[in-house]
Amino acid sequence: MDEKKDRYAAFWQYLSQNQKDLILEGQYLMNDIVKDNAYHFKDYSFLIFPFAKAYEGFLKKIFLDAGFISHLDYISDHLRLGKLMSPNLVDRLGDKSLYKKLVNYTSKDLADKIWGTWKLGRNEIFHYFPHNIKAVNFQEAENIINTIIETMEETFNKLKPNIKSKTINKK
Repeated sequence: MDEKKDRYAAFWQYLSQNQKDLILEGQYLMNDIVKDNAYHFKDYSFLIFPFAKAYEGFLKKIFLDAGFISHLDYISDHLRLGKLMSPNLVDRLGDKSLYKKLVNYTSKDLADKIWGTWKLGRNEIFHYFPHNIKAVNFQEAENIINTIIETMEETFNKLKPNIKSKTINKK
């Protein structure tokens, strides 16, 4: 149990203050505002937003630290992680494909998990299609949030960033 606690502490320490704030604010919304059932919402997607935003920031940070993106990519307003992480665009993107880099460095399983979490917690939630409004109940929102946090932790633990030297330690 202590090992898991230590890994979580290292993961939490790795997050930027903005990412920590987004997660803490999301937890506040879930635990102190919504969970008391004072009002029943038709769609709890809004609970996912702070976690999805923290996930995007986390991915950019860990991809920078892994050397998968440059500092200019990291600070750019034009970097589109969804495009770069898509397994459907590997051939078109070539060496720019983050999906390909993840597969080559870690595993297809982790690359698929990161991509699947991106789609589940962002693309499927925040896009609006009149014929398919993806509304989620509280339990579904909670499950998606847990998936986002678990994916972040697993990504952190598998990439093991060395924050000081900005390189990845391989085992």
